[in-house]
Amino acid sequence: MQAHESLAGRQAAGLRRLRAQKPVQVIAVTSGKGGVGKTSTSVNLAVSMALDGRQVMLLDGDLGLANVDVMLGLQPTYNLSHVLDGSCTLEDTLIEGPAGVLVVPASSGKRNMAELSKAEHAGLVRAFSDLHRPLDVLIVDTAAGIADSVITFTQASQEVIVVIANDPQSLTDAYALIKVLNREHGLKRVQVLTNQTHSPNEAKEIFENLRRVAERFLDVTLHHVGTIPFDEWLRRAVRRQRAVVEAYPSAPSAQAYRALAKKATAWSLPEGARGNLEFFVERLVNKNAEASA
Repeated sequence: MQAHESLAGRQAAGLRRLRAQKPVQVIAVTSGKGGVGKTSTSVNLAVSMALDGRQVMLLDGDLGLANVDVMLGLQPTYNLSHVLDGSCTLEDTLIEGPAGVLVVPASSGKRNMAELSKAEHAGLVRAFSDLHRPLDVLIVDTAAGIADSVITFTQASQEVIVVIANDPQSLTDAYALIKVLNREHGLKRVQVLTNQTHSPNEAKEIFENLRRVAERFLDVTLHHVGTIPFDEWLRRAVRRQRAVVEAYPSAPSAQAYRALAKKATAWSLPEGARGNLEFFVERLVNKNAEASA
């Protein structure tokens, strides 16, 4: 009981401290299936926003199959698994990426967020409550699919970007993800990014196929936030373990990611938003409370 009271006290103190700071924009990037460019989108969106002068943190939310650090050629000493087992603080895991992006790395080859215990969920909440970095944006690169971790992080975000490609399985799995988020968790608005497209018409057709089905059967509104064209320069950047917006800024894909960043920057924060990471922490607290019920 005392341990529980101590945890609750620390969470409350963390929230009070966050109220005195400016609001942070929290964006989750997700997909119904892997291999559609979700992590590349997270990385390039984060770097683009940092290049525009914003203070950005990129959280690798796939604890079991982490690859943000690999994509950026980073070699972290600690990751989220060390935070959850008490080996270090969240601050200890932070590693600086391109344009000053702060990366919170996850582990690879270990159990994923869907298997976290109640105590580990509480530890994640406490870790963010204790973070003392000023931020403008937190981007969460979730796992693919409908694992508990995906639900946790999307619910704790203000905006959700679902990445899709011209692949029937991608559309089917994206619809399944949106269905769960809408019907079981009340998500009413989804930003959709089409990726690896060969023309604007192809991108529009892919999006419309998903939108027609989703808005017919679900109580949700889909917005086409942009498209990333098929681009050999992006492939080269991935091979070099760099963000394309930094390595090849004039490449078509880089320009598309910069356009996405400008749109995302213009999204309004929830009315009454306050505190740096307060929104994110409060939503994690609520999710943790549900898991403990």
